[in-house]
Amino acid sequence: MDNAAWIMTALFCALLVAGLLTRTALASRQMRFVARHRSEVPPAFADTITLAAHQKAADYTITKSRFGLLETSLEAALLLGWTLLGGLNWLNGLLLDALGGGLLQQLALIGSFALIGGLISLPMSWWSTFRIEERFGFNKMTLSLWLGDLVKGTAVGVLVGLPIAALVLWLMGAAGPVWWLWAWGVWMGFNLLLLVFYPTVIAPLFNKFEPLQDESLKTRVQALMQRCGFAAKGLFVMDGSKRSAHANAYFTGFGAAKRVVFFDTLLQQLTPAEVDAVLAHELGHYKHRHIIQRVVMMFAFSLLGFAALGWVSGQAWFYSGLGVTPSLDAPNDAMALLLFLLVVPLFTFFLSPLMAQLSRRHEFQADAYAQQQTSGADLASALLKLFKDNASTLTPDPLYARFYYSHPPASERIARLRTATTA
Repeated sequence: MDNAAWIMTALFCALLVAGLLTRTALASRQMRFVARHRSEVPPAFADTITLAAHQKAADYTITKSRFGLLETSLEAALLLGWTLLGGLNWLNGLLLDALGGGLLQQLALIGSFALIGGLISLPMSWWSTFRIEERFGFNKMTLSLWLGDLVKGTAVGVLVGLPIAALVLWLMGAAGPVWWLWAWGVWMGFNLLLLVFYPTVIAPLFNKFEPLQDESLKTRVQALMQRCGFAAKGLFVMDGSKRSAHANAYFTGFGAAKRVVFFDTLLQQLTPAEVDAVLAHELGHYKHRHIIQRVVMMFAFSLLGFAALGWVSGQAWFYSGLGVTPSLDAPNDAMALLLFLLVVPLFTFFLSPLMAQLSRRHEFQADAYAQQQTSGADLASALLKLFKDNASTLTPDPLYARFYYSHPPASERIARLRTATTA
């Protein structure tokens, strides 16, 4: 290898080790902190959260953190296996011998990579669902439903993913030096179309969506949306309870196709006033244009990503520095794409705290908007129920929360709501 390839290898190894050590240190801090505060409910929640519920949340958090450490170690080993240990190079050579160079071989490489990765992750997915979630009373899935979701998810991935991959690979080979700009345009168009069609075409493959039947609640929700100047395609209830006891509500779709979706578990747990408050929080994200901001950020980051891919895909050191021998008589586009997708998370991992901080700021803004439109006390009550029913710890490690949490910890969020309510 030349010097540039050695530098690439060293940078890759440094980022891999730094990321692994950081993840391990943060997870260890989280487990120790949660375990240390397991025996007592925080004073601010002593009147609303029982010790049993608090300890269940602590045990759930610690269990998931331990499992997360195992997943992190496996992911690091797989990353090394695919790159420096030669896994991707071997798979590419095998398919070149069988299919020769060309678009079919490149699609086969991407498909085989995805299939192998999916098969390796299956045991972890099964354990998470049928051991961890089952142990804490959250899993409602049967094995047949889990397998059915797996089959449908794979089918959707093939039907949607392969044509997009084929188009991007074709552009890489046919659109000249600025192929990455055309590919970025295709990728953005695909994502915008997905925002429109996912609610009505893909989501119903996995869940049943029925119009909200509770007329009293429907009237309240429609009045709230009218008061906030928000229009939606419809109000729907999703049968989330057939998979999990976790509760949620969300907006989906884009433009005129927006719809409000309530998990049936959410409607079972919250009062109508609390549902109003949760919905007002989601409306706050639209009022503050958080959704548009995130779409613009996605556009910008993906443009930078495609530009970077366009550059490194033409550099021999990028391949050899990551354990791959580029083909001299066949396209390397699929290989470049896979290598890039493998290494980019190492470079972006340390941006996580910045993105999490921005997200938490958005959550506070949405809470404040909900408090203006409904009741801060109702929102605080709803959040407490959701924290309890989802077994979210009330005592996360502060550093861990700052690094990872996209939503403010319960103590900060509830305290701010209560302060504003009594002010």
